[in-house]
Amino acid sequence: MRSYQGSDNGGVVGYEIRDNGLFLKFKDGRIYFYDHTRPGKVHVDNMKKLALSGSGLTTYINKYVRDNYAET
Repeated sequence: MRSYQGSDNGGVVGYEIRDNGLFLKFKDGRIYFYDHTRPGKVHVDNMKKLALSGSGLTTYINKYVRDNYAET
């Protein structure tokens, strides 16, 4: 898992990108998988771009995704 370099004061601390989704590790240690089913390909593609850019991922999740993940 790669460290997330975002400046968000919270949330995401790591990520692992897969073809069909991505795993995100949060500050509290929980890891969630987001895929093309939940929350959907558009959101997953946006989240991948934000993870790679190191900016805005936690804000995006809070605004558009919340608890809509595939599995923990």
